[in-house]
Amino acid sequence: MSARFPLVAVYADESCLGNGKAGASPGGLGALVEFRKSDGSLTRFDLWASEPDTTNNRMALRSVIDTYKAMSRKGNRLSIQFTTDSRYIVDGMTSWVRGWMARGWRRKEGAVENVELWQQAVEAIATHETQWAWVKGHAGHPQNEYANHLAIRAAGAQDASDGMVPSQFEAWFESQPAKVRSQPLSAFPAVERFVPSPALPPSPRVRLET
Repeated sequence: MSARFPLVAVYADESCLGNGKAGASPGGLGALVEFRKSDGSLTRFDLWASEPDTTNNRMALRSVIDTYKAMSRKGNRLSIQFTTDSRYIVDGMTSWVRGWMARGWRRKEGAVENVELWQQAVEAIATHETQWAWVKGHAGHPQNEYANHLAIRAAGAQDASDGMVPSQFEAWFESQPAKVRSQPLSAFPAVERFVPSPALPPSPRVRLET
């Protein structure tokens, strides 16, 4: 297979300060978005957002929703390689969601956690094709580490980029310790090796108690 639309690489991560502990757990999401220009050079953009009291899973879903919405503002249809260290997202989008939709947005065991965010994520990706990719977190992978940096910063500052803004990736990368700088950057995906996940069927939202 190959990409049918303009190809984009996204590296996304999430953070939750105090996830699972007593009291409020501020969280953030971060995404590094890469486009290849016609001359072969890359253009990078950053995106981040935050919530005052949340969970890692909620912010992982927000990383999909917010990034796709930002990329869709001009009506673009894109082929997107979405890389994250969240198995929750990769397994959910490539396996779980199809079964939940077939059962009216329910698991075999009952309600779907964060069901409204899952529904928003499915809507956000609907006009694009996506290859979901998992990468081990906190292992020195430069683009993933940068997305993690954006997410942690957003969680602490409780702010948002309000869409995509010119990236500070290169300056950040040069400031990193040798462990990160010695790692090769992930190459931009090749059009001819792009393998999108099968499209999900259209599904009306079903509002359920969680």
